[in-house]
Amino acid sequence: MRVGALEARRWAGLVFAAGPGDGIGLRLVFTTPSGDRRELEDWYWMVSRVGPHAPDGSYARMEFDLAAEPSPDSRPAEGTLILEWSRRDDAVALRAVARAPGRVELAGDDPWGWKTTWEEASDGWRAAPGGVEMAAAFAPRAGDRVATVVAWESKEAPAGSATALNRAQRLLPKLDRWIDEARADWDRRRPRLSGTAEGLVEAVADHLMWNVLLQPETGRLYAPAGRRWIFPKPGDGAREEPPGPDDWTVFGWDSFFNALALATASGRLAWDVLLAGLESRYPNGNVPNWRSRLGGTPDRSQPPVGSFAALKLHLACPDADALAAAWPGLRAWNDWWVADKDGRPRREGLTPGLLAWGSDTALVPERDRLPEWEVAAGGHQRAAWESGQDDLPLWEEAEWDPEREVLAMSAVDLCSYRALDLECLARIARILGDEPEADRLEAERRRLVATMNRVLWSEAAGLYLDELPGGHSPRVAASNFLPLIAGVPSARRARRMVSMLRDPARFRGEWMLPTISRDDPAFEDQQYWRGSIWPPMNYLVLQGLRRYGFDELASELAWKGAHMFLADLRRTGFCRENFDARTGRGRGHRFQSWGPLFALGAIEESVDACPWRGR
Repeated sequence: MRVGALEARRWAGLVFAAGPGDGIGLRLVFTTPSGDRRELEDWYWMVSRVGPHAPDGSYARMEFDLAAEPSPDSRPAEGTLILEWSRRDDAVALRAVARAPGRVELAGDDPWGWKTTWEEASDGWRAAPGGVEMAAAFAPRAGDRVATVVAWESKEAPAGSATALNRAQRLLPKLDRWIDEARADWDRRRPRLSGTAEGLVEAVADHLMWNVLLQPETGRLYAPAGRRWIFPKPGDGAREEPPGPDDWTVFGWDSFFNALALATASGRLAWDVLLAGLESRYPNGNVPNWRSRLGGTPDRSQPPVGSFAALKLHLACPDADALAAAWPGLRAWNDWWVADKDGRPRREGLTPGLLAWGSDTALVPERDRLPEWEVAAGGHQRAAWESGQDDLPLWEEAEWDPEREVLAMSAVDLCSYRALDLECLARIARILGDEPEADRLEAERRRLVATMNRVLWSEAAGLYLDELPGGHSPRVAASNFLPLIAGVPSARRARRMVSMLRDPARFRGEWMLPTISRDDPAFEDQQYWRGSIWPPMNYLVLQGLRRYGFDELASELAWKGAHMFLADLRRTGFCRENFDARTGRGRGHRFQSWGPLFALGAIEESVDACPWRGR
């Protein structure tokens, strides 16, 4: 039985998944004195503190601001609802206490439209998903408090075994002590660091654990870009009402970053999330920009960081079986980027051997299978989405090439990702005992690196710059430092690159790392990838600095990111999508799953599994 807040809208509730496509749910409902109801999506705007969440489900806590209006402009106010739950073997205790006028209730339901429903009886609720008998027993009702124990038993339990309802009723008087002891036990045994890193491990683990969801038709766990990043179901051309959310949505590179961060809480869950990201791939090997149960992007991918995440995760949480399970998907994705397309490698850049972002137009779904915002998108925008840096000013310099279906450039970032992918795959091949494949991958990497050094390096700029039809691009982004993580530059060139990183007129500052140079005209936009600070780019550049031994600057970047993240978290309770490079204030979605990468970078100052330096 999988138990947790495993459905995206269920910030305040639980799913009990007895098996693929089978289970039942509970959700919290709060009614204000004026009669307004708060439930499901409303709770997103009311979260005031994302609390601890043990990976084994032994304790979890979430706090909500009951005075907040369920809207994007809500602000914290007095009045809190505290929701706690704890699992012990085949039973779960749940308690919710509202410290504000109003009525709190529990509603039974069928998440994702599952067929099982609760049947009310005089002494509780009963349900029968899969091969189990379930029952919920409730504490005496009070307006500001609800409490329940849910228990389950196999339908094939030996004769004379206690029924699920009897077990739930016996456990109910122990509920408060049970939950209080579970809280104290998890606080005592949970992973944490001391000193300057105090609070970082908790911030990473808690936010990532609350972002672990279920793919209902398979029973697989995954981590989306955030609980509000579940895309709508595709229309069927006949809908008069907007479609509801799809059952799940997996994002490409988000999944792999989420796996790395989840390793601070659970190696097993981290591997589950990484493998779920790889399982989103299409038959041709493409791990897409995003994919849901009914929709997706077969035309485009996202930055190939999966092998880097798998290698790093294997060093931190060794699992030979999981690594072997990841291998076919990682290899297929690596091949996809350069597979033949009309006589050329799929994403070939201006110079043969280099790469450019693109979109396979023939594979773009029909209009009624696209989300609203993608319907009018052209090839240039779809290619920008493939890069992960959706509106990065660098893409303004490149025209869309409709014949080759790529941006007319050779992209420093994609070439760097490719070099890193080949290197990490070669390392994984050796771990798995495939020496010939490792040799082949390493040879391909050497050819790519040599071409990057010949074509993309600008001696005048002291940096690798995108290749355009007229020469090097004049614009510089944080992603221009990605050759460091891929081991592309010589030591001399690396020092020149880092001198630009140290320049306060370009990238260094109280808040760093901006996605575009501070002297770029787009920097003041501070909108999305136009100057804002993003967790994945900080994290990747940080790895590159460590690889080349720029430890002092790496430490500065790591701690500035961590302190910026923690300050905003403590001020707002949010885990933000990106940050303003002028003020350090959080921007974008409130609860983004890769936000904790800022904290992870600093945690790795104390403990790390580094592919280039050992443990």
